[in-house]
Amino acid sequence: MNISQVALRSGLPPKTIRYYEDIGLIAPDRGANGYRQFADEDVHKLTFLNRARALGFTIEDCRKLLALWEDQTRASSDVRALAREHLARIEMKIADLNDMRRTLADLVDACAGDDRPDCPILKRLDAPLDIRD
Repeated sequence: MNISQVALRSGLPPKTIRYYEDIGLIAPDRGANGYRQFADEDVHKLTFLNRARALGFTIEDCRKLLALWEDQTRASSDVRALAREHLARIEMKIADLNDMRRTLADLVDACAGDDRPDCPILKRLDAPLDIRD
């Protein structure tokens, strides 16, 4: 298969497929003409990577997940541990986003939104950082 066919089957753009090859996540064969020749296993790996990335796994996590997928003697606990770490990072991001939402909502509520120049939003953005030890 050529890269266009693999892109259609995996749901990834050719540029991403080339990038994954550059960083060693996949290694398609090369024909005598130098063109990539993808096998069904490459499509499977790329689809796997597409799904993992859609869940927010980092490239390094994807590398580990692929290695675990290829290792038939793996312990599912290793996969679960990796997923749990990622879930914890997602939960921290959600908490941070909720804090940002609350802060911004408070600022929007505090702003009169009229013709006066006084604006609590700009005051907050201009305030010195609160650095605590």
